[in-house]
Amino acid sequence: MTKSSSTKLKYCVIAATILFVAAHLLWEHLNGGILSHHLMHHSDYPSISNWWGLLILPFLAWLSTLRIEKRVTLQPSDAPVRAKILRGALFGFFGMLVLSLVQSLSFSVGYESVAIYLSLGLVLVGLFLPIYRAECIFGYVFGSIVFTGAIIPLIGILLIAGISWLSHVCIKPLVFRVIREKFR
Repeated sequence: MTKSSSTKLKYCVIAATILFVAAHLLWEHLNGGILSHHLMHHSDYPSISNWWGLLILPFLAWLSTLRIEKRVTLQPSDAPVRAKILRGALFGFFGMLVLSLVQSLSFSVGYESVAIYLSLGLVLVGLFLPIYRAECIFGYVFGSIVFTGAIIPLIGILLIAGISWLSHVCIKPLVFRVIREKFR
C-alpha cells in the first residue's frame, strides 16, 4: 500500500464516519429530536447528548487509521506480513462492531442480562486478545452509536481496553518471564 493510497483510505474512512453520524443525527432530529442518554441508565444522573458522536467517532476513525498505518509501516516491506496486519485490524474492527450491535440491541429490547454477560465475556476475551487497539475501540463505539450514543460505550470500552492493555503489556510478559526462568 502506497503512502497516497493509505492517505486516501484514511480520509475515506473519516468521511464515511462523519456522513454516517451526521445522517444518524439528522434522522434523530427529524423523528423527535436528538436523544440524550443518562449515565448508568438512571434519570437522576446527568444525560449525555448524541451530538458528541460528531466529535468522538471521527476522532476514533482518524486514530485507528493512523495506528494501523503506523503498524504497517513499521514492518519490513514484506507483503504477507502487512496483509496479516490489515486482516487482523479488519477482524478486530468488525468483531467489535458486531459484538457492540448485539449488545446494544439486546439492551434496547429489554435483555439487559445478555448485555451484561457480553460485557463480562469481553473482559475475559480482552485478557487474551488485544482489544485495546484503536480499531477495536472504534468498532465498538461505532456499533453502539445508534442505540446508546457514543460517550457511554466509549467509557465502557476504555475501561475494558485498559484491562486488556494491562494484561498484554504488564502481566503477560511477567508470566512468560517466570515460565522461562522456571524451565531454564
